[in-house]
Amino acid sequence: MILYNITVNISYQAEKDWLHYMKTIHIPEIIATGIPLECKLLRLLTEIENEGSTYTSQLLFRTMEDFLAYQTHHQADLQERHHALFNGQYVSFRTLLEEA
Repeated sequence: MILYNITVNISYQAEKDWLHYMKTIHIPEIIATGIPLECKLLRLLTEIENEGSTYTSQLLFRTMEDFLAYQTHHQADLQERHHALFNGQYVSFRTLLEEA
């Protein structure tokens, strides 16, 4: 199994709108691609002092080939729509993990 983890720190001012977007539009669009087995949205409970709240989206893929298909055919468009709405209100980083 492959886990694609996207960690986002979203400004407090944008957090409510961002959560609504993630739950009602972005995550359903990810699932609608038919490639990830599941997608979870989690809030970090051990916050550090910063200017926002931290969340992680975790996408589970059966194989590396499935992840690469998602990345090649869907990821850029989904990221662009997210960025267009929340530009300047978040920072993010991504990690790719493999089940040992």
